[in-house]
Amino acid sequence: MAEITADQVKTLRQATGAGMMDCKKALQEAEGDVARATEILREKGLASAAKRAGRSADQGLIDSYIHFNNTVGVLIEVNCETDFVAKTDRFRALVKDLALHIASPAAPIYMSREQVPQDVVDQESKIAETQAREAGKPDTVIAKIIEGKVASYYKDTVLLEQPFVKDDSKTVQQLLEEASAAVGEKVAVRRFVRYKLGEEGI
Repeated sequence: MAEITADQVKTLRQATGAGMMDCKKALQEAEGDVARATEILREKGLASAAKRAGRSADQGLIDSYIHFNNTVGVLIEVNCETDFVAKTDRFRALVKDLALHIASPAAPIYMSREQVPQDVVDQESKIAETQAREAGKPDTVIAKIIEGKVASYYKDTVLLEQPFVKDDSKTVQQLLEEASAAVGEKVAVRRFVRYKLGEEGI
């Protein structure tokens, strides 16, 4: 398999607007051929997904999920651009899957990493640095260790960065990008709240 460089991924991302992981996978499939990778992304409908990001999505659905034992409940709003798409079976199934994901043990706290308070990020960074120093790690690698620990925290707590509960080969963000490509509209989670018996809602 051809080695894929960061510059190749960046070039393809700029040309197509597709996500970084999608670009990398396409380049691997195309054995490093950027032109072929671009075709692969277009065939999958991913090349234009990012171009929809600036569109207004004020239609959609609010749905709920209650766990079978009535101890966990979720309310979620997922938006698209038109009422037509909102009424499709595919969109409704997507909303239900997202509600199920939030109700699962994945239990996201934030929508995106931008919503994570800076003091929380600082605290996670401080903990990672303390652990690295106590383990005797050299100063030259501590910054990388902190970066990795913070990225892991995002993966654990941020909805868009979590592996999708029904298919952990993709993140929730990638799931939304695929849905957007399939329906030809911007698709986005606007907000959610998760209730667990005896705890405050998130």
